[in-house]
Amino acid sequence: MYRNQRIAVVVPAHNEETQINRVIDTMPAFIDTIIIVNDCSRDRTSEVIRANPRHASGMVHLIEHAVNQGVGGAIATGYEFARDNGYDVAVVMAGDGQMDPDDLPAILDPVIDDQADYTKGNRLVTGEAFRKIPKIRFFGNSALSLFTKIASGYWHVADSQTGYTAINRAALEAIDWQQMYKRYGQPNDLLVKLNVAGMRVVDVPIEPVYNVGEKSGIKVRKVVFTIGSLLVRLFFWRLKEKYIIRNFHPLVFFYAFGFFGLGLSAVLFVRLIALWISQGAVPEITFLSWLFSFSLGFNSLFFAMWFDYEENKHLNPPLRHRDVRRRARTD
Repeated sequence: MYRNQRIAVVVPAHNEETQINRVIDTMPAFIDTIIIVNDCSRDRTSEVIRANPRHASGMVHLIEHAVNQGVGGAIATGYEFARDNGYDVAVVMAGDGQMDPDDLPAILDPVIDDQADYTKGNRLVTGEAFRKIPKIRFFGNSALSLFTKIASGYWHVADSQTGYTAINRAALEAIDWQQMYKRYGQPNDLLVKLNVAGMRVVDVPIEPVYNVGEKSGIKVRKVVFTIGSLLVRLFFWRLKEKYIIRNFHPLVFFYAFGFFGLGLSAVLFVRLIALWISQGAVPEITFLSWLFSFSLGFNSLFFAMWFDYEENKHLNPPLRHRDVRRRARTD
């Protein structure tokens, strides 16, 4: 136990035979159970897990997927097991060894202190982030983090793609894990659902870990567009669920005016260019119409986002710092 709380660590694993022992062996002693979800690995991942002494001792609980469900599906399976077996907090750590166990107390403390319902690591705020993280992944992550702020309503959140997280029992019970997005967009999907459920989320600075023998299955160029389209759908779903169905808020009108104004301005801008090319001049009324529609769209979107930010302030509690590593050694 950690500070009188039962802690489960969920480890999604797919073809991690070379890394999984490192993950198991470096897990802190205060963890109550390690739930490893083998997502149809084609290598010896299961055999390696079963041969580990911690599996024989009962600390490791292995779940085998009959059908590959992706990293999101594996995490959802682990969350359901933690929820159904009475664990107070469920942490997610990857099966490739890229998450430093020394950061675990920092991830856990805000949840156990009832400061947050969900905490997530943030690798982008450390001074080593730009040097340690591969550049294409750094910039791709930064772009997705910006769009995730808008889609989720958690405007303070960065490093949206990190999987190093902790979630309390209230949030475990609030989310329908059968409806969770199954692939690499799972962290983004979960943030949106947590926002609609009214859960508090905080970022915790952690050190990025790379080049420990891991093999990434992420194709950044493909994932950026896949998750980008997912975020668009999630954004409109959140507006519908949170600001129309559950509790009406006039910011939906500002978003509507914003999208309409910018869409109309785009059409008028094309017409401006066409008239300039064909006639060498642009009618004043056409230019004023474009300027008005652009101003309407831009200002409406600005106010909609500002209202959204204010509406979600209470879900963004400031992180209270503590010497977590010192206490982890003494607990």
